[in-house]
Amino acid sequence: MTPRRRCLQAAAALALPAWAGWAAAAPARLDAQQSRHLRDWITLLIHAQVEQGPTPRWTHRDCAGLVRFAVAEGLRPHDLAWRQSMGLMGQRLPPDIDPQAAAPWRNAWKRADGSQGAFVSALDLVQANTRFIGRQLAQAQGADLLFYDFGDDQHLMVWMGRYIAYHTGRVLPGDNGLRALSPSQLMAWTDTRWRPAGDNPNFVGLYRLDFMA
Repeated sequence: MTPRRRCLQAAAALALPAWAGWAAAAPARLDAQQSRHLRDWITLLIHAQVEQGPTPRWTHRDCAGLVRFAVAEGLRPHDLAWRQSMGLMGQRLPPDIDPQAAAPWRNAWKRADGSQGAFVSALDLVQANTRFIGRQLAQAQGADLLFYDFGDDQHLMVWMGRYIAYHTGRVLPGDNGLRALSPSQLMAWTDTRWRPAGDNPNFVGLYRLDFMA
């Protein structure tokens, strides 16, 4: 077992973020209402990418990039020009997040080295910006993350409420890399490393963005 794997398992067992102790004190989270609105924005934005194809606004197209994109766009104001650019005209949209509440979180991901910025890897995104929820899909809420650890590589998927979405990390001709699978499809996956099951050592568990209530 790698040191990283032991760190992740220990953090999961304690139900604490792996970065606990790295920063002095985390700011207050979004309140329950703002958290619900952000969940709705994240899942709506990811669903739009799956249905319509990636927007040019989403530039770093991999599993962590999908999460970073959806969070950043969910936290911003959504004016007419933005709705037009995203192909969301005429759709019923969630209420905007209060700008003052959103300001500390937009493009301000924590990293293991103590820095902050718009870019963070899948590993740092989970270790420094989430808290462990459990390993059963029944515990998931919309926008929670499924985290997989393969030693040298890590992977994120997003719980969408009725299905699971992710980006493969590869863009090929005729394949934008986006996937949407039902839980039953993923649990029956031939490559058992990807099954979100408690007996799969590669599935670390479900994680929730730490600034959400």
